[in-house]
Amino acid sequence: MRICMIGVGLMGHGIAKNILRAGSYHLSFLHHDGNQPIDDLLAAGAIQSETMSMICPNADIILLCVTGAPEVETVLFSEQGVFANAQPGQIVLDCSTSLPEKSRTFAKRLATKQIRFIDAAMTRTPKEAEQGKLNLILGGDEADIQEVMDLLNCFADKITFAGPVGAGHGLKLIHNYVSLGFAAILSEAAAAPAQKPLTHKH
Repeated sequence: MRICMIGVGLMGHGIAKNILRAGSYHLSFLHHDGNQPIDDLLAAGAIQSETMSMICPNADIILLCVTGAPEVETVLFSEQGVFANAQPGQIVLDCSTSLPEKSRTFAKRLATKQIRFIDAAMTRTPKEAEQGKLNLILGGDEADIQEVMDLLNCFADKITFAGPVGAGHGLKLIHNYVSLGFAAILSEAAAAPAQKPLTHKH
């Protein structure tokens, strides 16, 4: 299976490394100044390309690991982006932290060219990405997801199906909200004794 990857940053590098380690995939990725050092990926057999037109048309899966919805939209729909170069039947697998309504819009537009879309929101950190132990929250057609499960298992430790397109990114945003809220509450609780010392009363 041929994988075209766009975004080899802190998270993407670990994903790419584990895909190559599996030994079952041909991985190519787009050159970008924001990529992490790639010498180890090239040594493991990955191919770096300068343009979308060099890597997208022959891929089975186009894996995005960029920052958020604006970057995803640029990668997909710029003049020489994925949409201009992809072929019917391909799957776009979006591992970015995007917006569910944007994901649904992207999926509808890609579908006009018979390109499928799965949102695969990530949790955990670059450390777990390097270890192949990410958590993934998926939104998309179940048959399409089954088609990419072996690939996902290369770099994910826990995979959750959330529902149709957009559900993965939606649940990831809720996860972030809860995590940040808990951190804020814990910080306030930790600071409380300094403001008013605790006493023990019987």
